Amino acid sequence: MSGPFSAIDISASGLAAERMRMEITANNIANAGTTMTETGDPYRRQAVVFSAAMDEIGTANSKEGYHGVQVVGIEGDMTDFPEVYNPGHPHANADGFVRLSNVKIPEEMVDLITASRSYEANTRAISLFKEMVEKTLTLLQGGR
Repeated sequence: MSGPFSAIDISASGLAAERMRMEITANNIANAGTTMTETGDPYRRQAVVFSAAMDEIGTANSKEGYHGVQVVGIEGDMTDFPEVYNPGHPHANADGFVRLSNVKIPEEMVDLITASRSYEANTRAISLFKEMVEKTLTLLQGGR
């Protein structure tokens, strides 16, 4: 979509994408202590994959075909699970080691702050566009 309101569409796509990112990050934090899931493994960290939203005829160098960002998937972090020696844990193996989730709380907090800042920037862009349209309409009506 192009036209004067495409800026709002682009910002709205950023809001939706960052909201999804915050939900996935919150889910990662909530499950950081999960040592066994339905699959028998500890909880595996999830990450949102973004892509530029484009028209079928649009290209990366064309302003006409660009629509912001979209979530194209959610992928599991394939890094190894850390292990700790805790023979009293109910999920300890025969050697007494427990596999932990690969979620790192400091990294999740950085992701959450980054997503929050991006969300705020998109919200601000929409507000500024709204103010600009309101002032334009006021000027067209002969007001100040």
